[in-house]
Amino acid sequence: MAQDSREVDDFLMYFILLEKVPVGNRTIEPGRLCCMSEESYLQSVTGDQSPAQSLSVTVIEENVSIDVDVNVLQPLSQRKAALLLAIRSPTERFNCFLERGLLEQAVQAEVGQRVLVEHEQKLFPALIHHVDNTLDTSTLLPPVYFGVELEGEGEGRGNMDGTYKGVTFFKCKKNSGLLLPFNKVIFSGAPPSDDTGSTNPQSGSVNRGDKVSYFVEDSLKRGIVVFSSNQSATGFVEVLPEETTSGDLLKIPLDSIVKEEVTTSDDQSLVQDGKSASNEEQRKADLEVDSLVQIRYKEGELAFGIIRWLGYMPQKEDVMAGVELEEDKGCNDGSWCGQRYFFCPPRRGLFVKLKACQPDTRFLSSGDFPPKSPKHSKDDDRRVPGKVPPLQGAAAVDILEGDMKGIQGHCNSCYMDAALFSLFSCSSVLDSLLFKPSTLPDGKIQETLREKIVNPLRKNGFVSADSVMTLRCQLKEESQCPSFTTSEKDPEEFLNLIMHRILGADPLLKLQCEGQRVQECYCYQIFIEKQQEMTVPNVQQLLEQSFHHSGLKLAEVPSCFIIQMPRFGKEYKMFSKIVPSLELDITDLLSDGPRECVVCGNLATHECAECFKDVILSDHGLKQYCLVCCKQVHSHRKRKGHRPVPLKIPEGFLKTPNKIPRETLELFAVLSIETSHYVSFVKYGTEKGSWMFFDSMADRFGEHPVDQTEPVLIYTELLPD
Repeated sequence: MAQDSREVDDFLMYFILLEKVPVGNRTIEPGRLCCMSEESYLQSVTGDQSPAQSLSVTVIEENVSIDVDVNVLQPLSQRKAALLLAIRSPTERFNCFLERGLLEQAVQAEVGQRVLVEHEQKLFPALIHHVDNTLDTSTLLPPVYFGVELEGEGEGRGNMDGTYKGVTFFKCKKNSGLLLPFNKVIFSGAPPSDDTGSTNPQSGSVNRGDKVSYFVEDSLKRGIVVFSSNQSATGFVEVLPEETTSGDLLKIPLDSIVKEEVTTSDDQSLVQDGKSASNEEQRKADLEVDSLVQIRYKEGELAFGIIRWLGYMPQKEDVMAGVELEEDKGCNDGSWCGQRYFFCPPRRGLFVKLKACQPDTRFLSSGDFPPKSPKHSKDDDRRVPGKVPPLQGAAAVDILEGDMKGIQGHCNSCYMDAALFSLFSCSSVLDSLLFKPSTLPDGKIQETLREKIVNPLRKNGFVSADSVMTLRCQLKEESQCPSFTTSEKDPEEFLNLIMHRILGADPLLKLQCEGQRVQECYCYQIFIEKQQEMTVPNVQQLLEQSFHHSGLKLAEVPSCFIIQMPRFGKEYKMFSKIVPSLELDITDLLSDGPRECVVCGNLATHECAECFKDVILSDHGLKQYCLVCCKQVHSHRKRKGHRPVPLKIPEGFLKTPNKIPRETLELFAVLSIETSHYVSFVKYGTEKGSWMFFDSMADRFGEHPVDQTEPVLIYTELLPD
């Protein structure tokens, strides 16, 4: 049966979709793989008739046939199609297809080749044992995976020994094997090997008796090579440490040692301000992926960034670092010579020798806080388990006020910093997100949010930048969106992702149009037409205008109402200022609640949308009337053409007169944006003026905070409670 399948495959042609293709009431996104028989293809593009403008192809993963414009189909070889099919996300697959270098390397990869693999957000050396499909018969084309064995620090961190679903594809050490798509493998980043078996170009030819340096638990150690005859097979040497008294040998990966003469020459060039070279090497050894670094740039200028990749590159002997810079001072987007090493915006990427990187001094104070390196920050003592209540009153001021407080910003994180500070520092309205039952990998994201961000913020008043970066990396993996660790985003996108797609929280808002089903969402974007008479509106007015314009009502009172103000362009602003409403009255926005007549104050029975702009009757936009007032108001010649509609009134209010309750929400936080930078204002107490300003980038050394007197508050997204 397997033979028949391959024979059929030989006569199939494969394609990848380059654009969205509408099919009925849905859309097939770019990155989907398609196929059709070679015979059908030839009939369509050759012959006496004009070539067909569209082809009938089968979407491989869905096994459905669609007609597609030939211009949005890119032919693929069967091998490339099978490699791409192992990447489950069409978006990520499409991005990998566009980066042709990695795909070409995957096609040429062979069993026995040493590589680096991305696993648990780290890079580990590995050996390829298997390059083929895994007998997956669920699709028309079985995807091809790389079966690798983790080595060095990765040993024991896999999930198999080469056996998958009862079938042995290769053999390796227990829990050291992985089956990975090609985009998780770096084919040219592994230490190069030669006939002598040396895999570290800095170490040169490592022989018995050579003095070498290596690190043990972040400490620089020295020793003598005792055994190195089987380097090419194992990738390790056995070293006798200088300090040993027992004579025990240490087995050390080749890519973790440096010959003593290399270390000595480097030490001499690194002595600065009277400090020893070993201390300098110790400090630089702390640098790893996600470390915050600075690089001496042109003419002595400093460039700041974050390490996104570490490894070896073709024709480069030193350990190289791929750095994403904060500004457009780089020369690439994370690619070099056709090989994709990491993702970042254009002109933000830079590849330098690791020894040219230094820890970002803007995050270093006279003490050891904030963290000197991500290694320290990732220790378990950074976690705060359990449940920590939000800060209120004097406690909020004591814990959150001052330098190096709040959430530390870095690399376009201000949108996330401000949103998290607004929602969790002084309010518990969304604490259910932190303890809602979740499954992996969502549970890891929830745990990071709870124990590395919210609880430390409430208990210690500080969250380091690397804790937020951990969350951003997890969101990047879950959303398959590489820009989550590099680019500024809309807080709405972040909140929708974490509340809806990851934690599966119930929608905060339930909106309803007349005669339609209830719509659920997490945030509400205000849409209105330009009102000449509204020069400096408040949020209450804008919200009523937006609901009226869209014909919406609230199906129930929300526990948390996240409102986005009208969007502006760089050259145009609908309003010069918007005044936040400290209290939001939503009584007249509810679909089923009792309401007051705007004329006499009695129980209203009818509402008239066409009276909305009539300022003679009431300053309020929304107009509702009791039966008597409704007849009198609409007896006027200007309003005779209006069509009032009856209101839904709770039964208890019809039988006996009751005082009409007002449903109000209290503003507890404001997100502000000006010149692409987000800050927030948070209410921390009940007294008037109990508001706290937060800017995650304000206290970085050598930089200037946003002017707190500048009225950025009025250009905000509001988060009332």
